[in-house]
Amino acid sequence: MPYDRLDKDVDMMKKAGINVVRIAESTWSTMEPQEGVYDFSHIDRVLNAMHKAGINVIIGTPTYAVPTWLVKKYPDVLAITSRGQNQYGARQNMDITNPHYLEHAEKAIRKLLEHVKDHPAIIGYQVDNETKSYGTSGPNVQQQFVAYMQKKFITLDSVNRAFGLDYWSNRINNWNDFPSVNGSINASLSAEFARFQRLLVTNFLSWQAGIVREYKKPAQFITQNFDLDWRGHSYGIQSEVDHFAAAQTLDIAGIDIYHPSQDRLTGAEISFGGDITRSMKGGKNYLVIETEAQGFPQWVPYPGQLRLQAFSHLASGANMVSYWHWHSIHNSAETYWKGLLSHDLEPNAPYEEAKTIGADFARLSDHLVNLQKKNEVAMLFSNEALTGFNSFPIGENYNGILRPMYDILYRMNVGVDFIDPSSKTLEDYKLIVVPVLYAAPDSLLRRLNRFIEKGGHVVFTFRSGFSDQYVKVRDVRQPGIISEACGVRYNQFTVPEHVSLKGDPFQVGKDKNYIEKWMELLEPVTAKVLAYYDHPAWGKYAAVTENTYGKGVATYIGCLPSQAITEKILEHAVKDAGLWGPDQALKFPLIVKSGTNRLGKKIHYYFNYSAQQQQLVYPYQTGTFLLTGKKITNNNTIELPAWGFEIVEEN
Repeated sequence: MPYDRLDKDVDMMKKAGINVVRIAESTWSTMEPQEGVYDFSHIDRVLNAMHKAGINVIIGTPTYAVPTWLVKKYPDVLAITSRGQNQYGARQNMDITNPHYLEHAEKAIRKLLEHVKDHPAIIGYQVDNETKSYGTSGPNVQQQFVAYMQKKFITLDSVNRAFGLDYWSNRINNWNDFPSVNGSINASLSAEFARFQRLLVTNFLSWQAGIVREYKKPAQFITQNFDLDWRGHSYGIQSEVDHFAAAQTLDIAGIDIYHPSQDRLTGAEISFGGDITRSMKGGKNYLVIETEAQGFPQWVPYPGQLRLQAFSHLASGANMVSYWHWHSIHNSAETYWKGLLSHDLEPNAPYEEAKTIGADFARLSDHLVNLQKKNEVAMLFSNEALTGFNSFPIGENYNGILRPMYDILYRMNVGVDFIDPSSKTLEDYKLIVVPVLYAAPDSLLRRLNRFIEKGGHVVFTFRSGFSDQYVKVRDVRQPGIISEACGVRYNQFTVPEHVSLKGDPFQVGKDKNYIEKWMELLEPVTAKVLAYYDHPAWGKYAAVTENTYGKGVATYIGCLPSQAITEKILEHAVKDAGLWGPDQALKFPLIVKSGTNRLGKKIHYYFNYSAQQQQLVYPYQTGTFLLTGKKITNNNTIELPAWGFEIVEEN
């Protein structure tokens, strides 16, 4: 970035209403060009310029990309993975447990914080960035893993029994013989190592946060920029991080959310990322630390989309929207990842639209900040289930099951929280959707049974309850412990070929009445059959069942149905749980998000995710359009232009 235009950039930021920037992250080689030699001039220059302009600053610790001198002196800081040792050049190539890395990272963090801690522009700190274990599995990590296993299991007999290591002579008879997990064919052992690697991330972030807390002021916060699974854009649960555990060490959870744009803009990624980040801290508001302004060339937004995206983040509970990044850089890996400004660094259409966002944020923040959301539907996810399920692929991975189910609820305007096995609030919901809970302890499954018995509704998918927490298949009739609540059993499963549901029971039409990839041959015990398979051999078996258990209801989906069928099943479950209201009268591309603002007033966001004008009938009490100040009463019509939105505050 040309430094001689800093004043111009600050002026442009002010005109756009930008009131926070994030700096210093991944700049270790600039800050410490040689060991023990520090240069903070670039940080000071920006801090001082921002403070003069009244722009706040978040300081990132610079540890997620290592300098050349560190690698030269200590080649072992580069992680050894299952593919061999990493090479220098890329970011996130280090071993986060390496003592040389940790020693020098701590020195760098402390030197930076000692230098900046009293600067009045700083409002918070970000520890590292998009932190993961990066597949580290070298000898030092192996040694730590063995110590972890000894502490957890005490004896090797316990390990061998829990993981079934007698098979293929994988039994371990001496702790000193414990082999590297990199070559293991045992999914239980590999899953435990994946759990251990996630623990390394949690410990690393906790360690960094502990250092920062020695320096930060009471009013300053600590955050982290978590990311999600990636399918060309942010997609699902991050497999390499236990977000709920790692977030405990933070004051505020942060997220980066990247998504398709133009005709493919749906808002689903914004909603998904927001819901999971809000849930990390038990419903607390969060920071969108990175999202695209222009991004990939195919993501340059249509007119109006940047505004639509920004307010969509707020509608899920975000208190900040921050773009990666300000300008489009002119070289290196992200040359064609475009920032808010293009390569000419001059005002452009996205920048002009950002000016309207900044102005509206400044004008409306009192009404929109700290939005509190109360959802009665939750989606239960599990990193252990993700690892276990993905160990035995069926043509689709865990996120490929979870995310489409979430998207259906999103398109039905059903608000969703996320819970995991550690959540204390499971019983607070009326409906819980449980995608492929492949690996789970007995205690969690019994807890779900009790939830149903006491009046809750649960939708389980296939392969739920199948194995224990160590990915060892239960030696009982499936689906094991949850059979009690589901009222169904099976001991055969297969891959469907040309299988549909008998009689099109969900009325989706012939083209959409199909299943794929997996089918369990369900035998109802007390359950009502909602659908049978249509097949000459499997036609006597149930595909989808529903069972009343105590005061509640359990739905079991024993196959992977089409999206249309899944939508009908979830719609039925939402209605059966008594959660079908006026917002569900609208469907995508009309998206509704609601909450209560800090003034105690109900807020309703109405978004149009389409290129055509849409209209809807406002179903709530008299309110005010926050964007225009005009009044609206019950049963009035709201007109939304292409890619447009309105925000109503009830009076």
